[in-house]
Amino acid sequence: MVKVVERSYEPEFQANLVASGIHPALARVLAARGIAQASQLESSLTGLIAPEKLTNAVEVAKLLADAIAQNKSLLVIGDYDADGATATAVAMRGLRSMGAKVDFLVPNRFEYGYGLTPEIVALAATRKPDIIITVDNGIASVEGVDAANKLGIAVLVTDHHLPADTKPDAACIVNPNQHGCDFPSKNLAGVGVIFYVMLALRAELRTRGAYVDKPEPNLTELLDIVALGTVADLVKLDENNRILVDQGLRRIRAAKGCPAIRALLKVAGRNPALVTAQDLGFSVGPRLNAAGRLDDMSIGIHCLLTDNEDEAQQMAQKLHEMNATRRDIQSDMQDAAMIALDDIDASERFTISLYDTNWHQGVIGILASRIKELHHRPVVAFANAGDGILKGSARSIAGLHLRDALDLLSKKQPDLLLRFGGHAMAAGLSIREADFNVFNSSFEAVVAGLLTPADLESVVEVDGALDAIDMGWDMAAAIERQVWGQGFPQPMFQDEFKVLEQRIVGEKHLKLTLGKNRQRFDAIFFQQQDFLPENISAVYQLQTNQYNGKQSVQLALKHWQPAI
Repeated sequence: MVKVVERSYEPEFQANLVASGIHPALARVLAARGIAQASQLESSLTGLIAPEKLTNAVEVAKLLADAIAQNKSLLVIGDYDADGATATAVAMRGLRSMGAKVDFLVPNRFEYGYGLTPEIVALAATRKPDIIITVDNGIASVEGVDAANKLGIAVLVTDHHLPADTKPDAACIVNPNQHGCDFPSKNLAGVGVIFYVMLALRAELRTRGAYVDKPEPNLTELLDIVALGTVADLVKLDENNRILVDQGLRRIRAAKGCPAIRALLKVAGRNPALVTAQDLGFSVGPRLNAAGRLDDMSIGIHCLLTDNEDEAQQMAQKLHEMNATRRDIQSDMQDAAMIALDDIDASERFTISLYDTNWHQGVIGILASRIKELHHRPVVAFANAGDGILKGSARSIAGLHLRDALDLLSKKQPDLLLRFGGHAMAAGLSIREADFNVFNSSFEAVVAGLLTPADLESVVEVDGALDAIDMGWDMAAAIERQVWGQGFPQPMFQDEFKVLEQRIVGEKHLKLTLGKNRQRFDAIFFQQQDFLPENISAVYQLQTNQYNGKQSVQLALKHWQPAI
């Protein structure tokens, strides 16, 4: 059952925004997202929180400045997702621009798993680094840091994941979510954290006189990569993150972004001059992620690092092909999951845990997301990792902090989870294959104690109705000029329409013409093959559409029910 709820807003906020020249309908949308003044929408870099407010950013900058001065060998160790890849690229580009001797290593998820493990440290040691810098990982790598310390390799941790009770014995840790850090934004992605470290490093080198007789590196050149990682990792787009994303989008639109992002947009059929945050999240991010899901993220990182347009295009094409393969694998897995769910009454459960011996480790996270969307319950999908071990990827719903739930489970049954980590909405874990049924029942029991049946009701939040006169190009374009994403959702409206025309396109999508107040609107309903009745109440997004030089407005339907 889907419940449609209209977002509430402060009329005073809306009035303030209207007085600043913002259209009343858009002002209502922004007010419902906590925007009280137009100044909160400013995207100037001067509005960024200062790097020195990020705990240990100044300290790690001093350590890195010393390392550069002493020509020490640095090794960046990233993660195999889009945030990890972009964070690695920002670290590499930033450090090289400031004279560092630096290389990178990214774990293959199928061989080494996630994070700075002792096995990865052993592999890193063959490169003979003086210092390891983790990006988008490391806060939970207690054993890995200990292994590095025993080899005489200092470790600098930069991460954004939630810490465990025990922190690693690193030379320095920069993480807005570590205990004692009062950085005002807790929502930086891993790429955002390392960007802040680069800002602090440049400031430190400036105080040491490094740029007296030469120009400073322009770190704004990294912002398109920062924007990609921030959007792809689904961190909350608070004011600070919206500045980072907006500035990155501006660079891409102005053709000042790196060749990789332009190439990835091209293979995805997107126009860089019109790029939005949604394009980064739904078109570029999945293609970059495909490398880490199916093979090795190194190709994605090399793509982000090259300044050669032809090389970037070749690698982007390979990533595009990998993503197509990933989609095929995902489709097969989803078919198998649907069959398995036939034997489970999901409506009687608080959680869904699934395992198939044929499932691909790199795609179970997407599968968990899809099943969660269908049933609005926390979902864990497992794949066989060999040696009697299952690797799981979990996705949650509002109301359940996933990592906290797994932590509670680990305390109740200390021998069940071999390892786990993650966020409120997503997590990874490992269990023994023999323990799958125990996990299934135990996780269900833990979550049942944390949620109520009301939490399992799917809620679609809308921003009310739009007057027909406001459903035009200017409003659609004004909406698309804003940065929308996690925690700052793209507006959805609800109105009653008459279905004038409808047909299937692309074998699985519904193309419609809708009528309202004697006006006609083009509409698209993706993944909808059943025709709609003549009169509907529809939830939709207002979008611009440009094709063959023609500009039009399109309604993207998200949900419908019969008009009352």
